[in-house]
Amino acid sequence: MNRRELNPDASPQAAYGARLRTLRESRGWTQDDLAARMEYSSVHISAVETGRKPPTLRFSRSADEVFGLTGTAEAFERQYRQITHGALLEGFPEYVKYEGRAVEIRLYEIGIVPGLLQTPEYARALAESAVRRAVITPEQAQERVSFLAKRQAALVRPHPPMVFVTMDESCIRRTVGGPTVMDAQLARLVEFAELPNTLLQVAPYDIGERRTFDLPVNLLTLSDRAVICYAESQAQGNLDREPTSVAPMLRAYHQLQAESLSQAASVAMIEQVRKGTL
Repeated sequence: MNRRELNPDASPQAAYGARLRTLRESRGWTQDDLAARMEYSSVHISAVETGRKPPTLRFSRSADEVFGLTGTAEAFERQYRQITHGALLEGFPEYVKYEGRAVEIRLYEIGIVPGLLQTPEYARALAESAVRRAVITPEQAQERVSFLAKRQAALVRPHPPMVFVTMDESCIRRTVGGPTVMDAQLARLVEFAELPNTLLQVAPYDIGERRTFDLPVNLLTLSDRAVICYAESQAQGNLDREPTSVAPMLRAYHQLQAESLSQAASVAMIEQVRKGTL
C-alpha cells in the first residue's frame, strides 16, 4: 500500500489529519482498527488523515473518546473548533448563533471598534496583526474575517434587531490599519448612527471611575425576552444565560449609557477625530 506523506504545516486541517495518523500509529492500529473503534469506514479515516475530507464535530468527539482525550487541552474537538472558527475564543461561536436571532443587541467595546461595525479593511488589519504576532495562522485570519462578514450579513433582515453600541473613547482614538482605513471606519460609524434601529454612544475618558465595565461585554435579548451575556478577556470568553448573574450586567450597561455621550454628541466627537481637530 502506498503511504502518502503528510505535511502538518500545510494547513490547520492538514495538522489535524497528521496528528490523527500519529496517534493511531503510536498505538499500532491500522486504519481499519481505528475505523471500527470510531464507527466510521477506513476510507473516511484515510480521507481525514490526508486532508481530503474535513473533520466534523461528531468525528472529533468520537476520536477523543477512542484516544482518551475528551475534555482535555489536546482534544480533537478543540482542534476542530479552531479549524472551523479561526481560533475564536471559547463560547463565542455559540454566542453568534443567538446573535443572529436576537431582537436587541447591546455591545460595549474597549480599544477597537465592535466587530459588527467594522469595515472589511479594518477587520483585515486586526487579523493580519495577529498573524504577524503568531497568534493565528494566515488561514485562520481569513476565516476570522469571513466569519465576521457572515455575522454582519445575518443582521440584514426584514425585521432587524435594535442595536445599542457603547464604545470607550479609545475605540475611535486608536488608529488601526493606517489613516485611510481608519477614516473609512469612522465614516462607517457615522453611517451606523443614522440607521433607524441603532443607538451609538461614546463613553468618554473623563467619566473616569464611573465606567462600569473594564472588559468588552455583549448582551442579547431574545424574542422571549431572555437575556444572554457574553464577556471576554484576552484569552477567554464566557457565555452566561443565568438570570441572577446576567441581570446585574444589564443594569451596569444601562448605567454606562447614562454616563456616556448622547448619540449626537458622540457623532460630533467622531467627526472631529476624522478631521483631526481634537
